[in-house]
Amino acid sequence: MKEYLENYEEVLKAQNSSDQGLSTGEAEKRLAQYGKNKLKEAKKDSILKRFLKELSDPMILILIAAAIISGITAFYQGESFADVIIIIAVVIINAVLGVVQEGKAEAAIAALQEIAAASSKVLRDGKIVTLKSEDLVPGDIVVLEAGDAVPADGRIIESASMKIEEAALTGESVPVNKAAELLSLGGQKDIPLGDRKNMVYMGSTVVYGRGKAVLTGTGMDTEMGKIASALAQAKDEETPLQLKLNQLSKILTVLVLGICAVIFAVGLMRSGFNGSSILNSFMVAVSLAVAAIPEGLAAVVTIVLSIGVTNMSKRNAIIRKLTAVETLGCTQIICSDKTGTLTQNRMTVVDHVADDEKELETAMALCSDSEWDAEANQAIGEPTECALVNDAAKNGLLKPSSTPRALPTRY
Repeated sequence: MKEYLENYEEVLKAQNSSDQGLSTGEAEKRLAQYGKNKLKEAKKDSILKRFLKELSDPMILILIAAAIISGITAFYQGESFADVIIIIAVVIINAVLGVVQEGKAEAAIAALQEIAAASSKVLRDGKIVTLKSEDLVPGDIVVLEAGDAVPADGRIIESASMKIEEAALTGESVPVNKAAELLSLGGQKDIPLGDRKNMVYMGSTVVYGRGKAVLTGTGMDTEMGKIASALAQAKDEETPLQLKLNQLSKILTVLVLGICAVIFAVGLMRSGFNGSSILNSFMVAVSLAVAAIPEGLAAVVTIVLSIGVTNMSKRNAIIRKLTAVETLGCTQIICSDKTGTLTQNRMTVVDHVADDEKELETAMALCSDSEWDAEANQAIGEPTECALVNDAAKNGLLKPSSTPRALPTRY
């Protein structure tokens, strides 16, 4: 069903809901049926699997092969196992550092997601209540005001000058005017997402006005869920550093095997094909192979990348994988939207002139939908209105908090 091509009354009927919202009992049933209103997280690998992934790197595999050969050589010749111990230590330390860094990054991301856990104002049993956004279900009526994050996809049923910023979905930074009116195709096969003026979508933010919407899709059934599904299917590409190291590993493998074969063949031709000469020639070839492998390279690369991760963490940058540091270092062009990324998407009052400036500031702060958040110590809402409320607050005129206002039934 394309809700944007239907009257909101039909959408309410299709969702088996009403303008008074769902009952608590019905909401619980739907929550069990549809699941939580959150994007599906990728399946996390166990610590053992992550550790084995670190060991699957071509350079590490060469080091493991070198350790095995060194161990065999030392055993037959009755020599010390120092080389074997050193190589194995390098391999284990390298793998442990990679696993620990990835674990730290995941823990930091999980902590950020917990902090950012959103709540929404919902009509339940005809009353406005505040619930966690993850507990919303299709058919719920959400009340949206300036500063609110849209918790899921929905069809607008009431709108009072509501504007929503949908840059996360459309890339368009200019807020979109929203209305409850029915849309028509006008000869088109379908209406692009950015032109669906009577719909709201997860991942967008109300920047002006207020309204109500009936939820039509939650969790992975939202437009944001479709993007998450596409990203989950994308394959991880190797970084330039990994490509270079893999290339070096292949070259070393070919050279080492070639040199070993030549040395072994030359040794046999010089000393004959008896048992002792075959063993001696083999040991010489193996010793040269072990000596040719740069055991310290993997450790040096890991240590240098770890230093980079540490320096980035001091600047509040979370890096999940060590190799990503080198990729970031060789980046030449970064394409970014200016507003809210390179800037803070904030406006500031720099000057005002009036006979009574306090009266002017009070009037500007009260004639807006933005509200003062005592915990954040700043205004929340549309940027221009926030600037007025923040300016009044600087001069000790804190705007009082207000309860959600009743919306008119017609506009």
